[in-house]
Amino acid sequence: KTGGVYIPPFKLARMMAEQGAQDKASPEYQRLTWEALKKSLNGIINKINTVNIKNMLPEVFRENLIRGRGLFCRSLMKSQAASPGYSPVYAALVAVVNTKFPELGELLLSRLILQFKRSFKRNDKPVCTAAAKFLAHLVNQGVAHEVLALEVLILLLEAPSEDSVEMAVEFVREVGAHLQDVAPQGLHGVFERFRAILHEGSISKRVQFIIEGMFALRKAGFEASGFPALKPELDLVEGEDQITHEMGLDDALQAQTNLDIFRVDPDYEEEERKYAVIAKEILGDEEEEEGGGGAEGAAGEAADDEGADDDDDDEDGGDPGSGGGGGSGGGGIHDATATNLVNLRRTIYLTLMSSFDFEEAGHKLLKIGIQPGQVRRLVTMIIECCSQERTFKRFYGLLAQRFCYLNRAYAEQFEDCFRKQYAVIHRLETNKLRNVSCLFAHLLATDALPWSSLSCIMLTEEETTSSSRIFIKYLFQELSSTMGLVKLNQRLNDPAFSPWFEGLFPRDSLGNMRFSINFFTSIGLGGVTDVMREQYKSAVAAQAAAQQQQVAKRMLGSGSGSDSGSSSSDSSSSDDSSSDSSSSSDSDSDDS
Repeated sequence: KTGGVYIPPFKLARMMAEQGAQDKASPEYQRLTWEALKKSLNGIINKINTVNIKNMLPEVFRENLIRGRGLFCRSLMKSQAASPGYSPVYAALVAVVNTKFPELGELLLSRLILQFKRSFKRNDKPVCTAAAKFLAHLVNQGVAHEVLALEVLILLLEAPSEDSVEMAVEFVREVGAHLQDVAPQGLHGVFERFRAILHEGSISKRVQFIIEGMFALRKAGFEASGFPALKPELDLVEGEDQITHEMGLDDALQAQTNLDIFRVDPDYEEEERKYAVIAKEILGDEEEEEGGGGAEGAAGEAADDEGADDDDDDEDGGDPGSGGGGGSGGGGIHDATATNLVNLRRTIYLTLMSSFDFEEAGHKLLKIGIQPGQVRRLVTMIIECCSQERTFKRFYGLLAQRFCYLNRAYAEQFEDCFRKQYAVIHRLETNKLRNVSCLFAHLLATDALPWSSLSCIMLTEEETTSSSRIFIKYLFQELSSTMGLVKLNQRLNDPAFSPWFEGLFPRDSLGNMRFSINFFTSIGLGGVTDVMREQYKSAVAAQAAAQQQQVAKRMLGSGSGSDSGSSSSDSSSSDDSSSDSSSSSDSDSDDS
């Protein structure tokens, strides 16, 4: 057992070889490998800097980071506390490791937050300053959410003292450029708090000068003043690949200090084999290059040659199917966890929430690089964010209008979403329903959305529900307030658009016409049904005339029947009288 005693590297290697030859699962061998892992991680972290960070990353991933995650986090925190100037380098290292092992980033954040809170309560300024600086650069790298940075600033400025204000100024210098991009309103609130502290005058002149210097730095620009969010050489992770941990100061966090202590693992060999497979997947290309002299390297070179031959064949215009074997062997990895979709939705949401106005939001969203297949995701997120607001904000209407004007594809997606949203409108609460209807009304009023989308609405008692009638009510009331009743009436009665409004103003039956007229009258828009009222009156008059004609025909029919009956009775009576006269004449002749 080492017991923390220094052992020369050659002697440690010899001891490991001896123990490994006997039993690799023995506690002695596991302790030796644990000590070797600790020294290796310490050495790598102490050697890393801005110049060699890309070359040191493969060495980091070759170590068993899953087994030594506690050692990794402890070594990082110790090195950063000893050299706070290297915080951006260590944060860049954590950002890369976090993309492959998110549990390491989460563990480091938990320990840093706990250390910051503990040192803040103890008034331990050096430790608190170092932890805050590390957290600031993790926020810059996207490992921690920007809400954590705002919570730290609120805590420091809630009950301002000279030390807390000075720490807050240092923290803003480190993270201000990032907050300026993703949360400008939150940063504005922080500077308003700084301004209030200046006006209170409860701090010393030295700290007041520090705050005034902070305002001057903000005015000149963080990047122009030498405080960028990320240096180009430390920007190693793409935004869509980063995994952001949403952790706050009030969360129940665990430091998991038991991970720093050696424990015998009964499945040691199996865990080592599993990590070897993971490391090979991460460093596959580099491992093959290093092992090029062996059998695996030769096989890799042969496979590369075959792939090159297949590529040459394809470029020469050969049969695409001839390279099918090589293509299947070197196929890309398909993400079936929808991680990219979740990251895209998160990015869109954060962009919308952090933008000052719709122009800034549109500019940021276009910089994201929305692919053609992701247009629908963007449109859906705009509608969902709008529905979540307490009241309708024109911010979303203007943003959607700008995208519809920018590209026809966005207008088509909004039209499709309108039809699908109306089909499932019964699923929305009243507040969400109002916001969505006002959003689409704004798009219709500005002609950003084609009016043909209203063709999906059938305003009849059988085809509508209470939710759909509320949606139509808010939609047309918003249209009336935006366009004016006269202009809306002209648009609805335009012969060129009339085929799209046949469902809104049905003319197939008097009952449906009456229902539509009563509906618009009840919501205060009876003026849009003037033409329909005239048609309804004409239809009612025509129906009444038709009924009168039918009654007259029936009356005429009954009158002709009675006339024929009376004539037949008259003829029968005349026949009887003639027979009576003839019989009387016969009797007279007999008497004579």
